[in-house]
Amino acid sequence: MFILVSYDIGETQDKAGAKRLRKVAQACENYGQRVQYSVFECNVSDVEWTKLKLALLKTYDSNKDSLRFYHLGSSQARIEHYGAKPSTDFEGALIV
Repeated sequence: MFILVSYDIGETQDKAGAKRLRKVAQACENYGQRVQYSVFECNVSDVEWTKLKLALLKTYDSNKDSLRFYHLGSSQARIEHYGAKPSTDFEGALIV
């Protein structure tokens, strides 16, 4: 499966934030190719995807950081969002 992983680690100026940033980047580098500073393309098996996702969810801080997983190349393309920044449902009702 083809997954695009993007992340935003808050407060990277402190030691804890910098450590989370390194760990998230290293986990992504183990399974994919960096295409931008915080974006990786990953072509992984189901088992590899499970390992990567678990590693990222164990590392990030849900109150400060944001993880987004874009599942591409299938008939059921979808986006998963975890963390601090709100997600928008573009297929839902838009109230102006």
